Amino acid sequence: MAAQIPAKYLDLLTDKVAFAELATVMPDGSPQVTPVWFEYEDGVIRINSALGRRKVRNLDANPKLAMAIVDPANPYRYLQIRGHVTRSTTEGADAHIDALAKRYLGQDKYPFRQPGEVRIIYEIAIDSCHGNG
Repeated sequence: MAAQIPAKYLDLLTDKVAFAELATVMPDGSPQVTPVWFEYEDGVIRINSALGRRKVRNLDANPKLAMAIVDPANPYRYLQIRGHVTRSTTEGADAHIDALAKRYLGQDKYPFRQPGEVRIIYEIAIDSCHGNG
């Protein structure tokens, strides 16, 4: 059963424009951390990346992850999430990254797209979470 985000931290996922620091597991077992854009809806976190990137290779090999979302207005307030990938798809991924660009940059189209880039969405179930502040 998925963990519920405590109500006092929901604003970090829905109202504020905060980055998530995504930790994945490298093939040798060491951690790898990347800042990512995300969306949260109906208890599921969605992130978007491009095929071939390190976090994509890590998540495809091991679906376990952790995220830290820091309040942009107060760096001492944060939410830590542990979870796992439940689904990945390239279907709708271009529209998804455009929607994230609208949220994070105020632009209708993702401006950093590379020629031939294939986008992928990861849906993340929340296994546990806790916050501070």
